[in-house]
Amino acid sequence: MSSSIETSVQQLALVDCNNFYVSCERLFRPDLRNVPVVVLSNNDGCVVSRSNEAKALGVRMGQPWFECKDLVAQHGVFALSSNYALYADLSNRVMQILSEYSPRSEVYSIDECFVDLTGTPNLREVSYAMRQRVVQWTGIPVCVGIGTTKTLAKLANHVAKKHPRSQGVFNFNALTEIQKEKLLTQLPVEEVWGVGRKLTKRLAEYNVHTVQDLKTAHTPTLRADFGVVIEKTQRELQEIPCVDLQEITPDKQQIISSRSFGNMVTELPVLKDALSTFVANACAKLRAQNGQAAVIQVFLHTNRFRKDLPQYSPSLAVPLPYPTNDSLVIFRWVDALCERMYKPEYQYKKAGIMLSEISPVTHHQGDLLEEPLPAQGTLMQTLDALNKRFGRGAVKVSTQGAYSGWQMRQERRSPNYTTDWTEVPVV
Repeated sequence: MSSSIETSVQQLALVDCNNFYVSCERLFRPDLRNVPVVVLSNNDGCVVSRSNEAKALGVRMGQPWFECKDLVAQHGVFALSSNYALYADLSNRVMQILSEYSPRSEVYSIDECFVDLTGTPNLREVSYAMRQRVVQWTGIPVCVGIGTTKTLAKLANHVAKKHPRSQGVFNFNALTEIQKEKLLTQLPVEEVWGVGRKLTKRLAEYNVHTVQDLKTAHTPTLRADFGVVIEKTQRELQEIPCVDLQEITPDKQQIISSRSFGNMVTELPVLKDALSTFVANACAKLRAQNGQAAVIQVFLHTNRFRKDLPQYSPSLAVPLPYPTNDSLVIFRWVDALCERMYKPEYQYKKAGIMLSEISPVTHHQGDLLEEPLPAQGTLMQTLDALNKRFGRGAVKVSTQGAYSGWQMRQERRSPNYTTDWTEVPVV
């Protein structure tokens, strides 16, 4: 395709890291190359990342780890606990490299980034160079899919991963109309971004089985029976952009911080300790977007998978006298709600908090009959600055971290190779 044609349409690239968590682990463990490797979720519960060798053995995404014990015995599948500090650091390095190729990009997830390459001459060569630079500078393999819309870029990335002839780069825009139709006819509709298992079954009732079927389906029927979201997806398949790049991440309207416990918790002080950690994490995110919350919700859960145990899942919400992002203030309310819900006869498996009705810190609703709202002090700003400089959790609030019984299991976690001086590899 000529350069003039390349630059006449939108060229939106999706760069996706291959088996990202596994790739991060293999950087510092070359002995794991060509070995079936999986990374497990919190508390080593389910598989959240698989090497190609593990996929070939039939390990499924989301499969409970206890179901894989036979594969471990037969094929030596190697399992690691999630190391989010390592993954986040390497993700930041990858995204920094990609941002150098275009002034417009969107970090879609920890391992995916949309990059607007519209107007880029020699697009194919640039795409291969971008892929090579990421591998050379970070060691993380990536694939590049290019289309006129986000949905087509995602499909193109899928093709780049599945077909070796593409060598990791596939440009949907470079195909002829006949080639596009042939490709979309071969792809099942479940490969479309946002079309899950349940939606696939519903679409099958309308004889929509392939991506091409969805692209050419009757639009008024889709809109009437599936809503505007699936209509936008269809228009994106028709090369009509409906989902713009989000170059600036919008502020969150709700912030939730929760976690399943590594062990059952029965004591109130341990529950409070866990909640104090969740408060610290949620409030740090709240202050990072210069927000303040007006409503706090606290919830507790027993283990719903243990039918032999009594079940109890309380939840309480309270509106604050005035919006705040102060961790100490919010924890006092969370502490009171926890005491009110706690019942010693139950074993708790999960807890969490949610901050809602979030507004900018510059917005204050005064009351002629009440005292002026307290000013947002500098204590929390100082706490955030210290934690940013010396590492997350260097300075804590309340009794945060006094108990370890609730902490999630990470028996197989690798060292924090890039974020902890004491765990830096020594050659």
